[in-house]
Amino acid sequence: MKPYVVCLMETSLDGRLHPSRFTASPQGGRADWGRLYEQVHGTLKADAWLVGRVTMAEMAKGVPHPPAAVGTVARPLHVATRAASYAIALDPSGKVHFKGASVGGDHAIALLGRDVPDRHLAELAADGVSYIVAEGPEIDLAATLEILSREFGIRRLAVEGGARANGAFFAAGLVDEFSVLIAPALDARPESEAIIDAGPDGLAGKVTLSFLAAETLEHGVVHLRYAVKTA
Repeated sequence: MKPYVVCLMETSLDGRLHPSRFTASPQGGRADWGRLYEQVHGTLKADAWLVGRVTMAEMAKGVPHPPAAVGTVARPLHVATRAASYAIALDPSGKVHFKGASVGGDHAIALLGRDVPDRHLAELAADGVSYIVAEGPEIDLAATLEILSREFGIRRLAVEGGARANGAFFAAGLVDEFSVLIAPALDARPESEAIIDAGPDGLAGKVTLSFLAAETLEHGVVHLRYAVKTA
């Protein structure tokens, strides 16, 4: 059985991704909105959170450091440990490097493409990081969620960006709930990323949203929740 998946994001009123580009508000700023985001994250009671390659690289802050001798590596699954909480990187090309076995106190798991080289797997294993390697040409997100549930005991997963990671989960019909915090801010730059990017085909005809709840938070932030169904 797959975990219950909540996509949790914070956005400007024009649906943009990066708070560093948001306009200011007399009701609060990025630090205030970030604290509210973390509070809402805590209410999800998720035992794992997942982000894309770019976001995880910024958080993990590692550099390449493959071991001198690679030896035999496990494929497609390496379970370094089982933990109470997990930080998961969607990293098809194997570009995220870690400084240790955890990120933010949560055990790290890398979701990798089939062609990631053995030296990268050896690096992850030496760091104490768990990983799952795709067996086909693309990462099968549905199958991967089944593995995360079965092998790591993950029951509730928060998907938290970037835009392409979010879009991939929506397009695959794997998101159960969309939870979004809307800040009293605008970005308005045409090159800025949206909070969900499902590629040129978009999501029309693929998912439907049903309103669950709305809540006004501090600092002018509105929290909206929607049930997500595959169309």
